[in-house]
Amino acid sequence: MGIVSRTEPASGALDVAAAAKRSSRSERKTRIVNASISTLLFFAFLALWAFLSANVSPIIFPSPQRVLERTWEGVVSGLLFEEAWVTIQEIVAGFALGAALGFGVAVMLAHWDRARAIFNPYIVASQAVPKVALAPIFAIWFGFGITSKVFIAALIVFFPLLENTVLGLRSVNPDELTLFKSLRASTWQVFVKLRLPHAMPLIFTGLRVASVFAVIGAVVGEYIGANKGLGALVIITQGQSNTALLFGVLIMLTLMAWGFYLLVDVIGRLLLRGEQRVTYGGRQG
Repeated sequence: MGIVSRTEPASGALDVAAAAKRSSRSERKTRIVNASISTLLFFAFLALWAFLSANVSPIIFPSPQRVLERTWEGVVSGLLFEEAWVTIQEIVAGFALGAALGFGVAVMLAHWDRARAIFNPYIVASQAVPKVALAPIFAIWFGFGITSKVFIAALIVFFPLLENTVLGLRSVNPDELTLFKSLRASTWQVFVKLRLPHAMPLIFTGLRVASVFAVIGAVVGEYIGANKGLGALVIITQGQSNTALLFGVLIMLTLMAWGFYLLVDVIGRLLLRGEQRVTYGGRQG
């Protein structure tokens, strides 16, 4: 019996280790397959683009090679970098302002039912108004510089973060909330130790969505009233019938939005992983 009792846990541990290895191999295989399919789809898209452009005027639908040439000329001349830097400043400033306002208002609405009932209709109305219609008004109020674009981007960023943060802060386990109250935890302690850690995944979901919306907001603002930035360059290239460079600018904007999204996603994963380590470490201690 003694021998059996000593060998059973060892056998169980081996089974667990083998299962973990199989799971790791399966996940690795899945990632390779997904990456391969994604790469094939990209080249298929390029092939279809080249095929269609071969039978259409380059003014209407330029070939990938022509787009690459015009984009490279814009990079070498410094034009694209100069315009992109303006747009990046608007995106970052609009994202920061919208995220700060969204988080602050969300904290107030999550803790104050009356404020939520009073202000929620106005918040929804502010998002129902088309931002293209607001852009000229913002240009009149704040001028044609960077400020009006920052406010438009902030207004678009504001809502997704607000909704996700309110949902996260309010969807706390009632039993955990009762436990904190029984321990006479202050409102601040409940917020920092319970509500905020619980809401972090939803907050970063809102931030990821907002990171893409910030790019949209900055470009919308540049469409209406700007002579600098990638959005303004889109209007200029359209007027010049420089469709190849127009495609290049659109691709550059797409890459910027994608890169900003990935940056926010990586930061969120690192912070959430660190939060889990602290939580589990505290429980083990």
